[in-house]
Amino acid sequence: MGKKITELVLAVAIVALAFVIYRQISTPINFEHEKAVREAAVVERIKEIRTAERQFKSKYQRFTASFDTLINFVLTETMEGERKIVDEDDSAAMAMLKKMKKKNIETFTYSVKDSLFKNVSEKEIRNFRYIPYSNNKEYRLEASFIQTESKIVIPTVECRAPYKDFLNVEKYEQEIINLIDNDVNNLNRYPGVKFGSMEGGNNEAGNWE
Repeated sequence: MGKKITELVLAVAIVALAFVIYRQISTPINFEHEKAVREAAVVERIKEIRTAERQFKSKYQRFTASFDTLINFVLTETMEGERKIVDEDDSAAMAMLKKMKKKNIETFTYSVKDSLFKNVSEKEIRNFRYIPYSNNKEYRLEASFIQTESKIVIPTVECRAPYKDFLNVEKYEQEIINLIDNDVNNLNRYPGVKFGSMEGGNNEAGNWE
């Protein structure tokens, strides 16, 4: 009887040990997979925000820190562009323009949404502010002006999504703590996804690039 109890206890201990080893091996693998999937979605949306901010700057010579302003800009505003009227290799058409004393350039107006976001739905654009997998937490968006060392004033923008907002903190608390510690203390990198900088112009570079 005592031998059977010992064997049962040993079997339970072996199962428990196997489970602990499995968790130790599988947890980091599962975390890296989930991190890759979620981070990809966060990066995809922040790229769209960056595209909108760059277009906004090309029209207004500044960035905006307001998602309401940015979303309205994408959905309702237009831009002006230039294009050639005729093919410059068409000598007859070029001669006609010259006779009319007209330059081979015309201006045209185009919709911001139709030109840059034609494959993005209005609903997706209205959700620009929300970080995927975050339960509707918003990207941190800042914009301002700074003076460079050469005394030139330039517009700046920065948009951020911290890991804690889109990774599963309840399930992977220690893994996320380790990730943040490595980014901050070893890589000198923002612990999350971001583009731009409020400290200087960096061409709106993303830290995922």
